Amino acid sequence: MRSARVNRTTNETDISISLSIDGSGQAKIATGVGFLDHMLTLWAVHGLFDLEIQAQGDLHVDYHHTVEDVGIGLGMAISRAMKDLKGINRYGLKVIPMEESLCEVALDFCNRPFFVFNCSFPTEKIGAFDTELVEEFLRAVVVNSGITLHVNVRYGKNSHHIAEAIFKAFGRALNQATGINPNTEGVPSSKGML
Repeated sequence: MRSARVNRTTNETDISISLSIDGSGQAKIATGVGFLDHMLTLWAVHGLFDLEIQAQGDLHVDYHHTVEDVGIGLGMAISRAMKDLKGINRYGLKVIPMEESLCEVALDFCNRPFFVFNCSFPTEKIGAFDTELVEEFLRAVVVNSGITLHVNVRYGKNSHHIAEAIFKAFGRALNQATGINPNTEGVPSSKGML
């Protein structure tokens, strides 16, 4: 089983994460940020990852520190769970609709973090959640997991639907990339390492 646990405590947040890459989509998320809990549940269910997160943060300031630090912790958990990257597909590509919204996510599990985010939310908030935090969260995951991630929202009018399409596509693309290819010996790179 490819799994990892991460505990991360700062002066702003206290976060515990348990992740199993080879899961069945079970999610138990409690970050104190309801919309983030919803998005992470979608990510786990659609990626077939088992994910548990407990987080306490300085929500009296705003959601930024908690959202970013959960992203850091999740990125660390992904990296630790994947270990040597032997035998994986490496690449993932998914295009997911959510009603009027359509999102494409392409990723490379390559130990070279790079992030492209082509998305414009029509509103600044989804309930109490700042839509700009979607980008902050994903950047934190990318930097700490070592993946290259391209998020391209082709179109959409509803901010909630756009965010859902992003997290569902990210989960499914990561599931594809981390899948084991029985025809691959070692790591999938002409360099012999990732």
